[in-house]
Amino acid sequence: MLLDPLVQLARQTIEAWVRSGRLPQDPGVPVLPELRRPGACFVSLHRRGELRGCIGTLEPCHASLGAEIRENAVAACSRDRRFPPLEAGELQDLEVKVDVLSPLESVEGVSALDPRRFGVVVEDDAGRRGVLLPDLEGVDSPGQQLAIARRKAGIPGDEKIRIQRFTVERHT
Repeated sequence: MLLDPLVQLARQTIEAWVRSGRLPQDPGVPVLPELRRPGACFVSLHRRGELRGCIGTLEPCHASLGAEIRENAVAACSRDRRFPPLEAGELQDLEVKVDVLSPLESVEGVSALDPRRFGVVVEDDAGRRGVLLPDLEGVDSPGQQLAIARRKAGIPGDEKIRIQRFTVERHT
């Protein structure tokens, strides 16, 4: 089975990092035009249906999407504070997803949200920020989506927030 080139880049980066602690010199992925432009993305890891790591950026931090994917892939497998670093024995049944984000768009209220179509960012005046990707299993309503994003940020349910939404181009 042929892997999506973005997923292939993330997977090869993760495998090299876990096995050697270094990035591969040549990831062996075709240099597509979309990998050359800046872009924000999330790299999500799952094993046996369970989340194993997820790290991303809301705005590009590197000169290219390819560099963004590589950095987020390393972070997802080694620096997601919710999980211990990935070990070589976990690579065999690791599922990797890459979500490329659209620019953030400010919205007013839940009527502008659809958890199947839009991811969400919530932020309070203290700078606490929570992010939730779109189309996640078990997230069926905008209210539920906002509650989860608030909880991730540690923002109480009655505190005023700013809401932004985004779409993703999902690569699996």
